[in-house]
Amino acid sequence: MSTPIHRTSTRQSAAVLTSAQQRREGSRTGSTSARSTEHALLAMQSRAGNRATTAAVQRARDTARDPARDTERDRAAENGGASAGAKKKNYRDRIAALLDRFKKNLEPIDTFIKGFQTPTNAAFTQQAAVSANEGLKHSTAASGTSAASGNLLTEAAGTVVSGMDAYKNMKDAKKHETGANHHTAKKKAKTKGADAVVGAANSGSYSAAIAKEVTKVQKAADAAVASEASGIASASIGAIKGMRSAFRVGGAAGKYRQIKKLGDPHVVQAGSLARLNESREQAGWAAAEAYVALDAYWAHDGPERLELVSEAIDAAWDAMGEARDAAETLQHAERDVEKLSTVQGYAKKKQLTKMGKETVSGGGESTKAAAGIVTAVAAGTVGLASNPVGWGLAGAGAGLVLGVTMYKALRAATKRYEEVHHPERWAPKGETPAEAASRKESLQHALKFWKKVSKGERQAMAREIYALAAGPDISGSGSTTAEMRESARSLLIALKSGPAKHKLEPEAWVETLNDPAKTGDWIQEIAEQLASG
Repeated sequence: MSTPIHRTSTRQSAAVLTSAQQRREGSRTGSTSARSTEHALLAMQSRAGNRATTAAVQRARDTARDPARDTERDRAAENGGASAGAKKKNYRDRIAALLDRFKKNLEPIDTFIKGFQTPTNAAFTQQAAVSANEGLKHSTAASGTSAASGNLLTEAAGTVVSGMDAYKNMKDAKKHETGANHHTAKKKAKTKGADAVVGAANSGSYSAAIAKEVTKVQKAADAAVASEASGIASASIGAIKGMRSAFRVGGAAGKYRQIKKLGDPHVVQAGSLARLNESREQAGWAAAEAYVALDAYWAHDGPERLELVSEAIDAAWDAMGEARDAAETLQHAERDVEKLSTVQGYAKKKQLTKMGKETVSGGGESTKAAAGIVTAVAAGTVGLASNPVGWGLAGAGAGLVLGVTMYKALRAATKRYEEVHHPERWAPKGETPAEAASRKESLQHALKFWKKVSKGERQAMAREIYALAAGPDISGSGSTTAEMRESARSLLIALKSGPAKHKLEPEAWVETLNDPAKTGDWIQEIAEQLASG
């Protein structure tokens, strides 16, 4: 509950306005460099945000006017056999792609606003409240309106895209009632649906922030009420995001524990390797005995000598083949153990990294929630954002969130660079790698923040896991031992890709692993599960 606002008399208001006008005139004639710098910085922030937003809109329009897309649209119009449902789906996909591109173009602006402009505005707002500088209050309110408007535009676009993705994946999950496709679509539908709900709530929070700043610009009497409402909205959405991060940390921690329970493959597979080594040794001894027998028959002086030698040669040849096969089986199993150890280590590292990012991000959102509470309390008791604690918490929360965002952006840029500069590093086996791009071209590709990595380490690890878990009908998996397949399939279950998640019986689940037609679906499913909690 905020403290009721008592209207001041007309005489008091006139005195305040006269005093404010005198201070502004004094500020103009005094030419104090500090205040000029403050106003210039706030104006620069507002103009930069507006120009960047305009550029993002123009880029999205240019994408919509792409001649290649126009050609595709003309071809689709000429095709009279296309059904109305297919055309509707095509238009929906195009709209979703356009909005997604638009959102990604806005994300750098949004990051700048959240990480720099908003905390700076909070600091200047605090300074203006302490010094009773009406000019600075007006400038910070204008800059804050610009910042909240940019945040709202990005959040609204993201909310629409998430909602469309959730709807599309819900339909895909119903279409694929079981299997990897069903699980991938169902998980995406839940994630994108939650993103849409959080985005809608966040859009409401930014709308409240705009209302707060507009009341300050207009010097409305209910500015304190608007500030209190904005603080409550900001605290609520920060708490929601913090709780969501906590759930994600819990999910990643659960996966990590399940993977860790599988144990070190070198230890788990020690017995299997020992048996294979024993078979190799026995086959080697059998081959040696066959050659000894062959030498003995060569020295035999009887009429049946040639027949015995021929039989001994066949026996020695068969024994050598068995010894060679036993040695190759052992070597293949040892390589598989190393692969399984590598992918398990990678899976654990991914979950630990996710826990770290979500913990920092959730801490930042929780800190921002605390800042919103302080702002609401300050607005209702002692004045508009006049408490330096609110400014400090807002800056700390924004710093944590900005740090995670910058880390993710840098990691993604590095992966995009490696994808085209070192295409042979993570290329699928048996596939000719693409020609390596130059350093300049690779840097240009790395800056395309709207593009996802399609041939990176995570995809390569997903292929390795699938090759170990798949059946003998899958190319490259025929020599995998039964024990190794069982361990790899246990890893899939730990990654939440087991029969229960796919709504399949264990036998049917195993059949999908051994189906070449489902190889791509399985690799995509594993890659998604490696990245999620």
